[in-house]
Amino acid sequence: MTEFIVNEIVDGDTFKVKNGWKWNEKRGDIIRPTGYNTPEREEPGYEQAKQKLKNLILGKTIDMKSAKVIDEWGRLVADIYYNGKNIADYFPEYKD
Repeated sequence: MTEFIVNEIVDGDTFKVKNGWKWNEKRGDIIRPTGYNTPEREEPGYEQAKQKLKNLILGKTIDMKSAKVIDEWGRLVADIYYNGKNIADYFPEYKD
């Protein structure tokens, strides 16, 4: 398991981590947790989902258990845990 400190919330299902990540010879700092999908900008619920993620993990340490892929936006898609619980479990209303 790899630990990161969250230093920016992009939206309800995307965030940046301090010092970045390295996976399969690639580097970046944006992570997209698996298991849920929140509304996009301009969609109802966007701000609420973003604020919920911010309140939950901004400035906190998260654990990455397994990385899956780097998506078309350069985000590392991975299973992310906070306090031993999958991040998706904090967002049951948006589960995939």
